Amino acid sequence: MTLAQRLPEIWYDAEPSPFWLRAFVPVYRGLRALHRVPYAFGWKKPQRLPVPVIVVGNLTVGGTGKTPLVIALVEALRARGRKPGVISRGYGGAADSAELLDAGNDAARVGDEPVLIRAATGVPVAVGRDRASAGRLLLANHDCDVLVADDGLQHLALSRDVEICVIDGERRFGNGLLLPAGPLREPLSRLDSIDFRICNGGEVQAGEVPMQLIGDTAVSLRDAGVQKPLRDFAGRRVHAVAGIGNPARFFAMLRSVGIEVVEHAFADHHAYAAGDLEFGDDAPVLMTAKDAVKCRAFARANCWQVPVRTNLPQAFFDAVSTRIADFSKR
Repeated sequence: MTLAQRLPEIWYDAEPSPFWLRAFVPVYRGLRALHRVPYAFGWKKPQRLPVPVIVVGNLTVGGTGKTPLVIALVEALRARGRKPGVISRGYGGAADSAELLDAGNDAARVGDEPVLIRAATGVPVAVGRDRASAGRLLLANHDCDVLVADDGLQHLALSRDVEICVIDGERRFGNGLLLPAGPLREPLSRLDSIDFRICNGGEVQAGEVPMQLIGDTAVSLRDAGVQKPLRDFAGRRVHAVAGIGNPARFFAMLRSVGIEVVEHAFADHHAYAAGDLEFGDDAPVLMTAKDAVKCRAFARANCWQVPVRTNLPQAFFDAVSTRIADFSKR
């Protein structure tokens, strides 16, 4: 087992964090403080874009469900008469400068999550290490009146008007320690300054908005027009592929409908090759939508994706819409 595979067990499974990991916490805390100093003293200023910016992110390393929330938020804003666009760092991609996505973008270049968001929503998407530059590029080429930043709570260079933190309702914040001894990118006190806290599954705590991810349909990777209820796989043995921050959530969802799961967990943003889907038999292969955008080109007829949709209170979307309406008045 590699260190990367071992760390989640230490962070989330109530196993004491080794001393040598805890010894690096002050180093991480110091680096974070140095990163904030230029902004705290006004030597650098967050760049403000001419439209409201909504940042969706998390405090922990690994998947919490922010990408499905971004998709749901974009659709909700559009339903309320807005013209949203999405900006993203493009993790897992090779692009350095700001770049607009089109229908033919390769996830290996621009990142799997931006490709998934564009395919699911059809809204304009731009990626770049400098998210403000990505935002300006998007606004120069598309008529957007609000931008949703996929991740970026810790990206101080971009001014934002609404902050949304997605919390894994089952794993929560693990042992509550900062990296590398725990999964936290920032102290839990950061939650006090965040506008909305979304609890994905698990037990919702005070001040949190409940969110459920629903995946009940399997879609063929070879032909998106071929779909079937996920329950059609109940009682069958399948190969479950997940290269996401928390593969266990996907495997548990499949088991919840009676599917016999053979787990194949890959690193988050894994760059798939055809051999990764060869398991020596004809059993169906089920994967997440995020994995599917990287596997469609070489997928066999037995490969299926299981897209998820969110269940969120409409009052949450109304509240976000009201916040950005206030920005427009200003």
